[in-house]
Amino acid sequence: MTAIATPTLLERFLRYVRIDTQANEWADTYPSSPGQLELSRLLRDELLALGVTDAVQTDKGIVYGTIPATVPHQAPVIAWLAHVDTSPEFSGKNVRPIVHEGYDGRDLVLPGDPTRVLRPSEHPELNRVHGKTIITTDGTTLLGADNKAGIAVIMETVTYLLRHPEIPHGPIRVCFTCDEEIGRGVLHIDLAQLGAQVAYTLDGAGEGEIEAENFSANKAKVTITGVNIHPSIAKGKMTNAIRLAGMFLERLPRRTLTPETTEGKEGFIHPYHIEGGVPQVTLHLLLRDFETAQLAEQEGLLREIARQIVREYPPATIEVTVTPQYRNMAEGMRQEPRAVALAVEAMRRAGLEPKLLSLRGGTDGAQLTAKGLPTPNLSTAEHNPHSPLEWTCLEEMQSAVRVLVELAQVWGQQHVA
Repeated sequence: MTAIATPTLLERFLRYVRIDTQANEWADTYPSSPGQLELSRLLRDELLALGVTDAVQTDKGIVYGTIPATVPHQAPVIAWLAHVDTSPEFSGKNVRPIVHEGYDGRDLVLPGDPTRVLRPSEHPELNRVHGKTIITTDGTTLLGADNKAGIAVIMETVTYLLRHPEIPHGPIRVCFTCDEEIGRGVLHIDLAQLGAQVAYTLDGAGEGEIEAENFSANKAKVTITGVNIHPSIAKGKMTNAIRLAGMFLERLPRRTLTPETTEGKEGFIHPYHIEGGVPQVTLHLLLRDFETAQLAEQEGLLREIARQIVREYPPATIEVTVTPQYRNMAEGMRQEPRAVALAVEAMRRAGLEPKLLSLRGGTDGAQLTAKGLPTPNLSTAEHNPHSPLEWTCLEEMQSAVRVLVELAQVWGQQHVA
């Protein structure tokens, strides 16, 4: 295993997280927030400054660039992807990252909101990073390690490979996407322009993790329409959509089929947003399962609850609309077994023990795999994502750089059939 210097990795990461790129699910633009275009433009300019001469930013904010091959034979083109947006679930504005060098295992009180404390007793992965450098928020925002740790890792690897042309590798495409957190990450990716045979998203958690299967996902919108009238004369006339929404939620499973009661490969239904008033209420729910067929059963449950309530309250109407989001990438991996096998080899060459995991979520890779481009997900030290308790570890990001350098070389040894 060759030592790899990453002198600008931390500085890059801190620079990226200070740009507010929070996605907005309710926007009708792409990307959904202006900060995403700002960070994408910065990444394009940095790639050009590094010598990636074909780096471009599309009008949709997608960034493409190429690290030219250094091997004499025709090797497969691989791609590395990360997304510039952060989760809409918590603020990403005015991020104030805090660098903790030589973390000693203590509880960390986040100074911007002292009620928020990172405790190893509650977050045991902290026990694996004693003596290392970790970066947290101040407790008032997301950190943005999801997915700016992945961006920093890719950019640092690009820098290293371009400065070391003696390292043998095939052509490598770099791509930064927008709005992954709201399910639109690959909406404007042109696979022909990307031009890769295999891709990898850098959007995972602890060291050595490879995710090659994930939830299949749908999104449901339940629109409950009641009858509104002045409450003084409402007897026998009003049908309160708020009360019916409460009934709907109450009839969903509570001891099973929820995020807080499931793990491993167990699926769930997750209500995550509600809006409206007496005349109409809209519920937004996530449907998740590793078996795509189970999503139809979850949808069926929603429709049956809707029918029950309408039978009990005939003036009401309830419309259930289900939209596909992404699918389990496991089937696509079987079409190109080298996608995972060579990632495993690269991890081992980088001095890590590979861990093949199932992702209880999704990445751009799930949708890319469904489109015919096998795209496993690799770890980049993203811990507690979507939370003000989010943190990352510099040494784990450095390990991810080593993995990419090795991955470039193992794919460089392959030949185009």
